[in-house]
Amino acid sequence: MSSPSEPVIHSALMQTVGAAVFGVALLHTFCAKQFERLAQRHPRHAGLLHLLGEVEVVFGFWAFVLIAAMALLTGSQQAIAYAESLQYTEPLFVFVVMVVAASKPVLSSVQRLLGGIARSLPFVPTALAQAWLGLAVVPLMGSLITEPAAMTLAALMLSSQIFKPGIPERLKYGALGVLFVNISIGGTLTSYAAPPVLMVAGTWNWDTAFMAHTFGWKAALAVLANATGIAFLLRQHLGADAARPVPAEEQVPLSVSLIHLLVLGGVVTLAHHPVLFLGLFLFFLGYTQAYARYQNPLILKEGLLVGFFLAGLVVLGGVQQWWLQPIVSSLPPTTLFFGAVGLTAMTDNAALTYLGSLIAGISSASQYMLVAGAVTGGGLTVIANAPNPAGVALLKNGFEDSSIGAGGLLLGALLPTALAALFFLML
Repeated sequence: MSSPSEPVIHSALMQTVGAAVFGVALLHTFCAKQFERLAQRHPRHAGLLHLLGEVEVVFGFWAFVLIAAMALLTGSQQAIAYAESLQYTEPLFVFVVMVVAASKPVLSSVQRLLGGIARSLPFVPTALAQAWLGLAVVPLMGSLITEPAAMTLAALMLSSQIFKPGIPERLKYGALGVLFVNISIGGTLTSYAAPPVLMVAGTWNWDTAFMAHTFGWKAALAVLANATGIAFLLRQHLGADAARPVPAEEQVPLSVSLIHLLVLGGVVTLAHHPVLFLGLFLFFLGYTQAYARYQNPLILKEGLLVGFFLAGLVVLGGVQQWWLQPIVSSLPPTTLFFGAVGLTAMTDNAALTYLGSLIAGISSASQYMLVAGAVTGGGLTVIANAPNPAGVALLKNGFEDSSIGAGGLLLGALLPTALAALFFLML
């Protein structure tokens, strides 16, 4: 069924305007840290400058600009029809799963489990082992609990270990790059956890067995190698305080933890049914109020900002197909891999693979190269992979000016990205 938005997004004028607004939004993400510095120099306008310096606000803000431009150029009905024709399930899911995964009972359960493993490893300091597990095992858990949940857990676990005062800034960016790349490739052991895989799995008949055999083991080796490399560089900066066990008075009863874990499992299972997982989330909010003594404040603000960012990316990405799809369809397999890595840094890897799924007769080699390139490049920028804004929201206070620079992230992710590319291309 056609909608009134179709002539809008296919008109040459709106295609040009959409590409221009998207380009400005992309440039804005690279300049976000500069707005934070300007806020310190100009306290009179600090509020506005801080707002413009919030990376999570960028794409939502420019999405409003695009809708306003569409209303002025084509009429308000066309603009509203376009906005309502889009699917916002992923932003809603990321918001919900972030809040649930970051709750104290879930986080404490994962910390106790990994802390016990870290203390049992011989010849390795516990703090170093915990950091390695957070950078290696938790990203691989993303194949089970979804990438956004894994990003939330890893970021909260690592914030007090790596992203804190006393750790050199370059090593923080190196760890951030490893975390983002590992989350992006660590969800490829199954067919439902990574958004770029999910976009093509049904169309190309890729099940979990296929993903584990074709992508998963290569991704796991790359994740372990990346985590080991950065952990080695961090070894002298990780103190014993990171390994401190949870005091008894702070521990959560098993029954409360089980309820939270069941809710998390339910949200993951219902990830493609927003009415159901939002209903479950409302129950979760009531439950946390009933047992408030076992809770920390929920990260509602951070989750909403990330959802706003991703919803803005959905709106802006909806008018980029006209130039993205011809590029994807015209490249031979190996070139497509490197093209996908580069394009992912400028768009969203799930949007990129979705466009590939629309190409009739695409070869199996091109299918592999497109998805492998899309997940490989998922750590290069904040917009490259859906969970990245969640990581930025939870970890930015550990960096200078309480802001994560796009250039620093890009440099920190280059080496782990190259290593992931090597594993996907050579094995």
